[in-house]
Amino acid sequence: MSIGFETVVTPKPITLIKNANLYAPQAQGIQHLLIAGGKLVYIGSEEPKLSAPLDVEVLDVQGLSVLPGFIDAHTHVTGGGGEAGFATRVPPVPLSQFTQAGVTTVVGLLGTDDLTRNTASVLAQVYALREEGLSAYCYTGGYHLPPTTLTGSVKSDIVFIDPVVGVGELAISDHRSSQPTLNELLKVASEAHVARLMTAKAGIVHLHLGDGERGLSLVREAIATAEIPAKTYNPTHVNRRKALFHEACELTSLGCWIDVTAFETGDVGYEPKDALLRYINSEYPQDKLTISSDGGGCLPCFDHSGHMTKMDFANSMAMTEVFYQLLDEGIAIEKCLPFFTENVATLMNFRHKGKLEVGRDADLIVLNQQQRICHVMANGNWHIYNNSLIKKGTFED
Repeated sequence: MSIGFETVVTPKPITLIKNANLYAPQAQGIQHLLIAGGKLVYIGSEEPKLSAPLDVEVLDVQGLSVLPGFIDAHTHVTGGGGEAGFATRVPPVPLSQFTQAGVTTVVGLLGTDDLTRNTASVLAQVYALREEGLSAYCYTGGYHLPPTTLTGSVKSDIVFIDPVVGVGELAISDHRSSQPTLNELLKVASEAHVARLMTAKAGIVHLHLGDGERGLSLVREAIATAEIPAKTYNPTHVNRRKALFHEACELTSLGCWIDVTAFETGDVGYEPKDALLRYINSEYPQDKLTISSDGGGCLPCFDHSGHMTKMDFANSMAMTEVFYQLLDEGIAIEKCLPFFTENVATLMNFRHKGKLEVGRDADLIVLNQQQRICHVMANGNWHIYNNSLIKKGTFED
């Protein structure tokens, strides 16, 4: 196989998107967007006057909806799996698996396998995705304690390694976890919290929730016991059991962000669309819920003895399908879009992501008349154009 570096097409430095029905994520009506240097440099109802010598690409979307790019803050960028032998280790997730789903920013992490994969391997894949044009970040640690780190501690990984924004996914209420005690959880949370104060990064403990009946009791105890802010604890997979979802929703009133996963739950949990609809129609704070895909990770089913009975693998497109389902249900774009964009950016403290505003990164999606993705731009460069994949990862065929 040869890698055709010489075939890379240099994009035009300036792009004008005309007549966009803009959701920023709030509805803005028809606007024109000017993009230069990977940034949004103008948004307005009056079309900007540009000098003729400028090399400008013009795209008139004729009233189609333009949205911020999705942020998938729970992805196994190195691949997950390995829970049924070494042959079941999932390979790294290629660039286009994200961009075809409208994902322009990812946060990578480790799961059950934080031994044959480690912080160094996640970080290397994050740097690779950055080189290919995606915005990519990661957590240090994984399911188990003591956490796998690169520098020797959670705090120093977050402080000194640019892409590292928190620790996770630390497993609780799961037979695969290291069964952390309250004191162990508090020590990890304190390191993440202090690192947040030092860096202005997210500094969160991203918590994998399993099927255990203990649910979020350890988190509630941690919040009640120590002075560490509730926003430090960020439980995910909260829709896997109905009781767990309701328990998690209560935590949002204390200041926690909770994360729904775009996987099938059967009768025991809430399908992701149903979980989001329940939340939209609730009195809980609408800025405290996000959705992620678990992309690249395995979706195993276990019997009561802990033996795996079947396995599937996640893809970022599952998250995007939930967005489509909500639109098909008649939910207004501005009502559900923050779960995929602004809420995630706020939680992760991504100050240039999640909204379409002047000065922010030019990460955006254009929907066609059927409300499906037809264009995707990441950092000012087209990855999907007219439904065609125009930028692939280095080793994608």
